[in-house]
Amino acid sequence: MRDFPSYNSEKIFITGENSLNGKVKISGAKNAALPLMAVSLIINNGFTLFNVPDLADTRLMSSLLIDLGITMKWQNGKIDFNGSPKKEEASYDLVRKMRASILVLGPLLVSRGSAKVPLPGGCAIGTRPIDLHVMVMEALGAKISFDTGFIVASIGYDGLRGGTINFPKVSVGATESAIMTAVLAKGQTKITNAAQEPEITDLANCLNLAGADISGMGSNIIIINGVNELNKVDYEVVSDRIEAGSFAIASSLTKGNVEIDNVNPNNLDKFLKVLELTGSEIEVTKNSINVSSSQRPSPIDIVTEPHPGFPTDLQAQYMALMSIANGKAFIKETIFENRFMHVPELMRMGAKIYVNNQEAIITGVRKLKGAKVMASDLRASMCLILGALVASGTSEIDGVFHLDRGYENLEDKLSNLGANIKRSM
Repeated sequence: MRDFPSYNSEKIFITGENSLNGKVKISGAKNAALPLMAVSLIINNGFTLFNVPDLADTRLMSSLLIDLGITMKWQNGKIDFNGSPKKEEASYDLVRKMRASILVLGPLLVSRGSAKVPLPGGCAIGTRPIDLHVMVMEALGAKISFDTGFIVASIGYDGLRGGTINFPKVSVGATESAIMTAVLAKGQTKITNAAQEPEITDLANCLNLAGADISGMGSNIIIINGVNELNKVDYEVVSDRIEAGSFAIASSLTKGNVEIDNVNPNNLDKFLKVLELTGSEIEVTKNSINVSSSQRPSPIDIVTEPHPGFPTDLQAQYMALMSIANGKAFIKETIFENRFMHVPELMRMGAKIYVNNQEAIITGVRKLKGAKVMASDLRASMCLILGALVASGTSEIDGVFHLDRGYENLEDKLSNLGANIKRSM
């Protein structure tokens, strides 16, 4: 495993205008790996995950689980988990660093009968309130209180009981919390307005292999019949559709020809249809996507939506593509309220973008220019990487610790495709 630098200690330098060509293998999905790692709190007979990406976020989750008493061995993308949690309180110092830490609340409550988890810290791209996670616990019979910045959850002697969870809005994290909490509750749980993301299906598939009874994943209604225990299981994390989409855009931007391996094209259906409309040539097989382009992209409007719509996690990257489009494109962000923070930095490179609340109009320019820019969050950092790949001259990208949260070995992968990229202090 690699060492991740402290915040603000490194920058990425890219000299642009190199066409990307070749093959790239996509890593396991961060957004699937994090809830699957939390499952180790409720599978106490041994649990092995394969294809786990080595990222700052997965490292933080492993530290949190170890602090709770789980033992693990991590080597070459494989993690062996053993044991059960030894305490109810999650570390404030760890939880405050990663929003997804709230995913341990339900499993910890199930395993220990009580849980005390700090309220997660703020998120750069939006508020991401935890009220839906609390709603899940209460719907299944837990008592919830708040104490000096902690969520305190407890259950009675008769344990958790199945119930109906009707989400007022779609939430991936809350749907994951509901699944992990209800899987060992007594009776049946019905989740309506459930998230339909592939990472939800991945979590349910893993739990079903361990003996759970979950149906309906991939739809907006999920049914869970509680079981008494979960068995030892080996499972491989689904590949990262957002990383795959990012490389697809990189190929289109640079008029390259890139074969993207270890990915399920069905998980990117809406995105690929849009990318094809921009003029890219796309060929898919069962486990790969080949993206090539020989022309300036056509402007295509998008609106981000929960899956199976256009992913919010690819909006910033898509904006980089539209920044050099032959005309004007419209982007509406409907998931997070602060997800245009990459715009001022992309404009430093010469992009022409007008933002009004959650809507952006991008007037494509023929060429971007290298500049010094600062990344504000994970997907914004990838947007700036993409802009730099097609810009003339050299770009200096600061704040790249965000990148390490969600892209494994990105510089090596881009270098192997022909990019002129390096990381240094």
